[in-house]
Amino acid sequence: MTPIRKRRKISRTALAWIAVTPFAAWAVARAAGLERGSLPTQLMTATPYAAAGSLVPLLIAALSRKRAATAVALLTTTALGMAVLPRAMGQAQAPATRPLRVLTVNLLFGRADARAVVDLVRRFQPDVLSTQELTPGAVEAMDEAGLKELMPHRVLEDEWSAGGSGLYSRHPLKPLWDVVPPLGHKMPGAIISLPGGRPIEVIDVHPYPPLGPQVINWNAAMDAFPSAGGETIRVLAGDFNASLDHAALRRLLGRGYKDAADQVGAGLIPTWPANKRIPPIITIDHVLVDERVAVKRVSVHTVPGTDHRAVFAELAVP
Repeated sequence: MTPIRKRRKISRTALAWIAVTPFAAWAVARAAGLERGSLPTQLMTATPYAAAGSLVPLLIAALSRKRAATAVALLTTTALGMAVLPRAMGQAQAPATRPLRVLTVNLLFGRADARAVVDLVRRFQPDVLSTQELTPGAVEAMDEAGLKELMPHRVLEDEWSAGGSGLYSRHPLKPLWDVVPPLGHKMPGAIISLPGGRPIEVIDVHPYPPLGPQVINWNAAMDAFPSAGGETIRVLAGDFNASLDHAALRRLLGRGYKDAADQVGAGLIPTWPANKRIPPIITIDHVLVDERVAVKRVSVHTVPGTDHRAVFAELAVP
């Protein structure tokens, strides 16, 4: 009888640690920004699901009555929960005066329904529209749908590929061609003459996805975006191909930005892949704003024809 009990005891111990260890390693990697290479970087987008899943090894460890494994499991769940849950809670916003409405959408090689995009513009009346994967055909289709009258000012770098991008505005724009080094797709910037105060700088964001060797350029692009602060109020809007669990994006946030959706409790709403058999599962489209900018609301919208959901942010700038 004794040997049998010993084998059962060892089995429970092994089961507890087998369940706990992968999640503990994930928590350490996320907290310390240890993801390296393409595959670990891609996997890091699943951190919200890992946080929910970490409750399972916590239960297994507790039922096994292994104090050490239970303690590690509890620390793991706490660490992952603290990283993820604030995105669904929102934070108090500093007062600001001038409204600024931003809409961003990846058009998927220009295949997004042009009328649906323009309908969003009519509905939310953004001051600036940031588009990625903008093709000449998409420019023509959206203008035919009414965008030319709604947003006559634009800084466009459209092309027949995923590399095209463009900024549209209801207000005059001054191009900033060299604001971001050529480390990804086209990423034009512009100064928008927003009424009631100083102009606002907006950058259309679309680095390469961190697939294979492109992960090097992806990291470099994240580090190359200009920091917030100084006299210029800056907004970065687009397809970052990154989630808030990536160390590269957190480094960028640490340079004076905040994620608009995160600020109002909408940071866990997924934006990709849309219009597929499976629902959107990760959040890689963002509006990042200077810490001095207040965020009023953020909403996410499915657009027929593209695998990215559009993100609308209502802001207030000093």
